Amino acid sequence: MSISTDAALAASAFQDVFGAAPSGVWSAPGRVNLIGEHTDYNEGFVLPFAIDRAAAVAIRRRDDNDDHTARLCSSYGDQQIVTVDLAALTQETMSGWSAYPLGVVWVMRQMGIDIGGFDLYLHSTVPSGAGLSSSAAIECAVATAFNDLESAGLTLNELVLVGQRAENEVVGAPTGILDQSASLLSTSGHAVFLDCRTQESKLVPLDLSTAGLLILVIDTNVSHAHATGGYSDRRASCELGAEVLGVRSLRDVAASELPETAGLLDEETFRRVRHIVTENQRVLDTVEALDQGGPTTIGDLLTASHLSMRDDFEISCPELDLAVESALMNGALGARMTGGGFGGSAIALIQISEENAVREAVVSAFAKAGYTAPDIFAVSPAAGACRIL
Repeated sequence: MSISTDAALAASAFQDVFGAAPSGVWSAPGRVNLIGEHTDYNEGFVLPFAIDRAAAVAIRRRDDNDDHTARLCSSYGDQQIVTVDLAALTQETMSGWSAYPLGVVWVMRQMGIDIGGFDLYLHSTVPSGAGLSSSAAIECAVATAFNDLESAGLTLNELVLVGQRAENEVVGAPTGILDQSASLLSTSGHAVFLDCRTQESKLVPLDLSTAGLLILVIDTNVSHAHATGGYSDRRASCELGAEVLGVRSLRDVAASELPETAGLLDEETFRRVRHIVTENQRVLDTVEALDQGGPTTIGDLLTASHLSMRDDFEISCPELDLAVESALMNGALGARMTGGGFGGSAIALIQISEENAVREAVVSAFAKAGYTAPDIFAVSPAAGACRIL
């Protein structure tokens, strides 16, 4: 289903729920992180791309002189309307799916952007809990919408920080800027090489189809949540490592310095540090490989990234490992888990001609292991957030 079709569905559902047409519909995509996992909050490098699955929000300002009431509905669950008093909105009063759009509204109001009463309908095709940044897609769609509706004039990089702040301060997930940057800065056919220290970015060609390749997402249906402990524990380990090593962040540790750091850190912290340092180098190597040789040359880097996440950062799970192993054994050029870990999705870089074989092999392996059947779908590098209708 196309993003324009999703937007039309959001507009139609808005009309059904609220009895009038929306002022507009804005869309923002989910993302696949090609490589660079947990490096973002360590001020390192990442290489995500937006995917052709997105969150669409239909919004209308209230025209009944009610400047404080917001009504929100979504295609999630029972489609009950959530009604809130914007004047009384605090971090503690937001929960459930509505915390993502309301968190953005709260942040923008904190910045002095006078968002009054509104109605909002959300329809998303980004799988929740799959490691594809369904939350950032919602945040970026809402931030883009209110930036337009209020003529706030925020730049894309400022909107990235709005979404990150909503994620950190409202949702309670200590994430970096990777997800929002991918959703806002991407263009079709490209990945976004992002320096998370400076927020500088450049587009890197990722022309899969010309190379006869595609990327399969293998959603293990093992749900994860960034606000729970594993993600926070990993971040704390990274901060401890940087403190002991006397650097601002692990971005400042070179791969050549790893042997020296081993004697300064406990075994677990050293492994956490080693993943971040080597992963940063893998991102740089992947960008160079894409520039010089195209996407057929990056498979080994993707697989090395997965092994590092499995063994050093310990954020994989049996289902993710099986997805990666099955894809590699059946012709994938490279494969890795993507996203924060502890569940979610793996990606496999494969030849188009091998798609059916890889799909069948993964499904068969999951069935043999007694795991829930995975959802498998191809993704293409897509454009970033924008107004659709």
